[in-house]
Amino acid sequence: MTGRGQCMLKRTVRRSHQLSAESIAKYLQTWCELQMSTTTVRRKLHGMSFHG
Repeated sequence: MTGRGQCMLKRTVRRSHQLSAESIAKYLQTWCELQMSTTTVRRKLHGMSFHG
């Protein structure tokens, strides 16, 4: 994942913190044109200290 991808992931979670990992992956794929699996989303969020 690129720096842009991590930035978009962090921004998406901060804006709408109630989304599931699957919803976040679909959002990034649709609007940001980033290909990312649900597992990758979970792993990256955990690495950025987003838990729960």
